Amino acid sequence: MASGFFALLDDIAALMDDVSVMSKVAAKKTAGILGDDLAVNAEKASGFMSNRELPVLWAITKGSFLNKLIILPIAFVLSAFVPVVITVILILGGLYLAYEGTEKIYEFFVPHAHGTKEEDVQDLTKEELKALEKERIKSAIVTDFILSVEIVIIALGTVTQEPLTIQIIVVSIIALIATVGVYGIVALLVRMDEFGLKLINLNDRDDSFSDKVGRFMVRALPKVIKSLSVIGTIALLLVSGGIFVHNIDMIHHWVAAIPSILGEFLVGLVVGFIVLVVVTAFSKLWKSISKKTN
Repeated sequence: MASGFFALLDDIAALMDDVSVMSKVAAKKTAGILGDDLAVNAEKASGFMSNRELPVLWAITKGSFLNKLIILPIAFVLSAFVPVVITVILILGGLYLAYEGTEKIYEFFVPHAHGTKEEDVQDLTKEELKALEKERIKSAIVTDFILSVEIVIIALGTVTQEPLTIQIIVVSIIALIATVGVYGIVALLVRMDEFGLKLINLNDRDDSFSDKVGRFMVRALPKVIKSLSVIGTIALLLVSGGIFVHNIDMIHHWVAAIPSILGEFLVGLVVGFIVLVVVTAFSKLWKSISKKTN
């Protein structure tokens, strides 16, 4: 009886050791996409009223947890029985991310009516603010879903030769890190100015070390938020380009001669503009048909 118990403990220890090793490998493989996920979601979660930042971020985080609960079991089943579907899902997600990134670039160079401007938020009613929050939360959760699919698939690819138990544990750990780690850092970023003010008010002395650090954090936040928008857009194009480069041999050969990061960015940009043209044309056609039927 005792020998059986110790044998069980030995098996558990061996399993945990395998999980630890494979988790490190999966974490290295997904480090790049986790960085992109952070930049994209930090940009998505910023720009709200100060007292609404954390509630909105918590709503997005809950949506992210739900995304993982949906993605993980489906990914395990599809990977085991119809792996080709995983590639199709990745490519569809890449099209969406490329479109979103290039749409931001297009809007920057060709400003047009698209949503509510940040400077008009102060003039909105409570109902309009709630509607705006819901719209942005929904957009953030959709983007998180697509990035989560990419993270889960990459992590799964590192453990495909391992037993199912290790696959489930390792990929689940990476998915948990992707949510808790990313949104924990995002929460720190969006509340950086509040922490800076607390440092300024920490003591009554003027120009103390805490005052200098606090003022730096307060002044830096607007620049950080602006930079996150740019970084998030670049991240969207890199992630989408990476999906096409790593899953479509023809595209991989086209960009094989140039640095991988540049190739992925260019592929994401080109595909995004193609999708943008198609979506814009379809939208105009749909509006024209709607006017005629009305």
